[in-house]
Amino acid sequence: MSEARSVRLAKVRATLARLDGGARTDHGRLAFGAAEVDAALGGGLALGGWHEVAGAGLEAETSAAPAAFAALMAAPLARRGWAVWVLRRDDLWAPGLAGLGFPPERLIQVCARDEAEALAVMEDALSAEGVAAVLGEAGEVGLTAGRRLQLACESRGATGFLIRRRPFGGRARREPAGSAAATRWRVAPAPSELPAGEPGLGPPRFEAVLERCRGGRAGAWLFECPSAYSFEAPDGTHPLRLVAPLGDRQLAPAKPARAA
Repeated sequence: MSEARSVRLAKVRATLARLDGGARTDHGRLAFGAAEVDAALGGGLALGGWHEVAGAGLEAETSAAPAAFAALMAAPLARRGWAVWVLRRDDLWAPGLAGLGFPPERLIQVCARDEAEALAVMEDALSAEGVAAVLGEAGEVGLTAGRRLQLACESRGATGFLIRRRPFGGRARREPAGSAAATRWRVAPAPSELPAGEPGLGPPRFEAVLERCRGGRAGAWLFECPSAYSFEAPDGTHPLRLVAPLGDRQLAPAKPARAA
């Protein structure tokens, strides 16, 4: 076998191994700072890959809580480089992100015509120099598209966040049988609480269920963003904080109303 043919064959084998998920590069992890969460994630949120965040009910269309949660996960990365947000509807409110502690001056917004274009733009953005995080909205991602996103993440070490959203309503599609995502989260808003004697609203809270984690385990936690709308400079810690009483426990179902 000629040397040139051997080189080509080695390149093909390497590409097939990457498509099969067997040759991923470790780009480090982003710690939440909560031992229970980081342990479930295998040391923290895996960088250089992409993560899926979804809601339930009306959140599948508005995606307010999942989008806020994804933005908070991506905020520490956005301070390292550019963050690209690929929209299906032009309804992202940058001042709201700023109130959560996300740096809006690092944000690039792109509005895609359809889901296929949104995934293509995500792939291009993840491969672009200087981009640290890419957030995109799509109803579902097939295995082929998911592997393309993973390869794009690995090319420069950027991290992707796929927000499952049906921005124009419609019937929910079947959940995909498999996924190339490193983690899959299900997020819902939770009632906030104020310290005793303080007026106003408490920090936003999220019920977050980690449904799948490659190399980790599932879990359910209650998070809050204590620095939201405080106008204080970030101190370098992760903006999401675990609310200890519900840490790593199954979230209690709503109690049925009593009959009158």
